[in-house]
Amino acid sequence: MRTITRVALVGLLAALIAAPAAAQTVKIGFITTLSGPQGIIGEHMKNSVELALDHLGRKVGGLDVEMIYGDDQVKPDVGKQLADEMLKKHRVHFVSGVIWSNVMLAVAPTVTSAGTFMIGTNAGPHELAGKMCHELFFTTSWQNDQTPEAMGKYMQDQNITDVYAMAPNYAAGKDMISGFKRYFKNKVVAEVYTQLGQQDYQAEISQIRAANPKAVFVFYPG
Repeated sequence: MRTITRVALVGLLAALIAAPAAAQTVKIGFITTLSGPQGIIGEHMKNSVELALDHLGRKVGGLDVEMIYGDDQVKPDVGKQLADEMLKKHRVHFVSGVIWSNVMLAVAPTVTSAGTFMIGTNAGPHELAGKMCHELFFTTSWQNDQTPEAMGKYMQDQNITDVYAMAPNYAAGKDMISGFKRYFKNKVVAEVYTQLGQQDYQAEISQIRAANPKAVFVFYPG
C-alpha cells in the first residue's frame, strides 16, 4: 500500500496523461456508497470530488475530466461488478473511492489486475499493505490498524487494567481491534463484533454495563 497526498495524486495524474498519445479526456470511476444509512458518507465523498473539480476548472493536467460514479451498497459483489463495468464499458483510466474495507478487498484486485490504477480514499484493509500489496494501488488515507495502535499504547501507558472492545463484524472492524490489541497488553474482557449497519445497540450497552470494564474501545464508522 502506498500513501499519497491529494497534491501528489494530482501530480501523478498529470504525469501519466502528459504523453502525446494520451486521451483528451481523463475518465475516473468513483465507487462509493450512495444508498442506505451509510449513504450520507458517500454523498460527502462525492460532493468533495465535485468541489475539487470545480476548483480545478473541471480539468486535471490540462485535460477534461469525466467522472463515472457507482453505488456499491456496502456489498463487495456489487463493488466488484461496478469496477468491472467501469473498466470494460467506460474504459476508465483510474478507479477511486471506496469507503468500506470489505468492498475494497473485492474492488482493488479487480482494478489492479486489469493494469489500472486504484486510488483508495478511505478504506485501508491491512491485506493491501501485505499479501495483496500491488504497485498500482495507492491510498490517500491510512492503513486501518494504524490509528487504534496509538490508542492501545495510550491505554497501556495509562495502566488501564481492563478494556471492553467492540466493532462491526467486517474487515475494518477486525483490523481496528487487532491494531488496538497490538499495543494494549492488559486484559480485554470482551471482544464483540456487531452486524455491519446495525442501528440498535441496547443489548450491547447492557452487556457492557454488566461487564463493568475500566474502559471501552469502540470503532463505528459514520
